[in-house]
Amino acid sequence: MIKMIASDMDGTLLNSVQQISEENKAAILKAQAKGVEFVVATGRSYQEATYVLEEAGLKCPVICVNGAEVRSKEGEILSATPISKQLAREVAATLGELDVYFEVYTDQGACTVDADKAVNVLVDIVMSANPEADRDEITHAAGARLRDGLVKVIDNYEILFADENIQLYKMLVFSFDAEKLAAANTALAAFEDLAVAASGDENLEITNKQAQKGIALESLAEASGIDISETMAIGDNFNDVSMFERAGRAIAMGNASFEIKALCDDITDTNNEHGVAKAILEVL
Repeated sequence: MIKMIASDMDGTLLNSVQQISEENKAAILKAQAKGVEFVVATGRSYQEATYVLEEAGLKCPVICVNGAEVRSKEGEILSATPISKQLAREVAATLGELDVYFEVYTDQGACTVDADKAVNVLVDIVMSANPEADRDEITHAAGARLRDGLVKVIDNYEILFADENIQLYKMLVFSFDAEKLAAANTALAAFEDLAVAASGDENLEITNKQAQKGIALESLAEASGIDISETMAIGDNFNDVSMFERAGRAIAMGNASFEIKALCDDITDTNNEHGVAKAILEVL
């Protein structure tokens, strides 16, 4: 019996216009009413994740920034697995030498030094999951990252590295240049204490090696008295693999790549066809 369901957001719970459909919402509420714990597991910051959840009128625990932070239904921080400041400085220096853009995610939200690229990052993630979507429409919606203060523009990341009151959760690399991105991926492999994944065609997500969705899901389930075999994970991209490897049941979205589908127990409908709702209702 499935007692906990974890769902990715972009390309999974969210449709191509970055909203939670009424069908998905209804299925989540039905699961919660039956005592099944529903959890969001996303690469987004807590601020960006709850922005969408609140818009849909939903409350649930959130595994955010790929597992670097876990929050309760009420927003209380249950666990945090940051990147050390010194390691972040070394990574930043490496990325700077390679001339690739990156954002820094903290316990206080995401930060950028380039407003235009901050929009392009989310457009890439959404378009990778929804290639049929209208880019102009997605670009406007992605602009909410800045308009609504979900991403802060700062002059220099050293401001974050030097602040003892800030925890660093993730560094998100972005480039349209495939060679630069490949070079960054190769360089990052030298940092043994880091995990590197991807949630879009042009990005890399860097976290503490212990900050992964699957590890966070296992810990959250254990704290709730639920065996990991009684969990189900739903996702569409490579930063969901750690969940697929641990959950009792792994579900790939219909819009996921062949490689992701091959890793899962079953395949549901696409994110624009309310695939999350279908997967939930099948196990209730």
